[in-house]
Amino acid sequence: MNYKDFIADPARSCAVVAHRGAWHDAPENSLAAIENAIALGCEIVELDVRKSADGELFLMHDDTLERMAGIDRDAESMTMAELQAIRLRESDGGEGRAASDQPIPTLRQALEVIRGRIFADLDLKDRGLFSEVAACAREMGAHAGVDLKTKVHGLADVHWVRDQNIDGVPFMGMARFTAENIGDSLAVLANLSPFMCEIRFDSLETIAHHREAFARARMALWVNTLDQPGSGEWTDSAALANPDLIWGRLIDAGISVIQTDQPAALKSYIKARQP
Repeated sequence: MNYKDFIADPARSCAVVAHRGAWHDAPENSLAAIENAIALGCEIVELDVRKSADGELFLMHDDTLERMAGIDRDAESMTMAELQAIRLRESDGGEGRAASDQPIPTLRQALEVIRGRIFADLDLKDRGLFSEVAACAREMGAHAGVDLKTKVHGLADVHWVRDQNIDGVPFMGMARFTAENIGDSLAVLANLSPFMCEIRFDSLETIAHHREAFARARMALWVNTLDQPGSGEWTDSAALANPDLIWGRLIDAGISVIQTDQPAALKSYIKARQP
């Protein structure tokens, strides 16, 4: 089953997205973190993509190597050979984290691991890489199993996406819905027919109240519960303390994809909810 068909399946349970891989026992954005996400049974892995000084696509979230390798250099100023000589710090890095045996992977290496085993959300740190990343995914035969995403706030964003060559790669929109703008936002998104939308919202009631509108748009809803300011009250920390209050309410409101830094806990919670 390809990514779009999986997401569109009305019988599936809520999908778990492992943010930067399952990184508690491996460095984030490493091949080992991807393997851990697969072993946990996560349906999707989120990976950050950048471009090296010599034109290779690679995985790294931060613009510098300080947090993940203790090196005060801009990651994109280095060649791929230089980057792959570096060993990533364990877990989510930072001072005190030991170096692992994991190098910084290329996107091609990641797609080799992912292909046919788990779906991938490719978070490009420069959306100007859309066409190039799509071409890489097609060349690797992984294009039906990954997505590319960007914010869609108006017709300028619609035109920008249409100008990119992402044929064969599923497109995911990113938008914020409020009680006042939901009709206009859905109308803008309809120009691109995204199979899924990463959303923020004014209140969960807005989303629950418009479930039928999202269903008519054939657009699944993705929410992040990361411990980050943009998550508001919907955080992993709050979910670990009371999963029904956070993950349960999101699922009951029609959210069918959740990105988390606690994939094992979310997988267990979803399994426990099933009859």
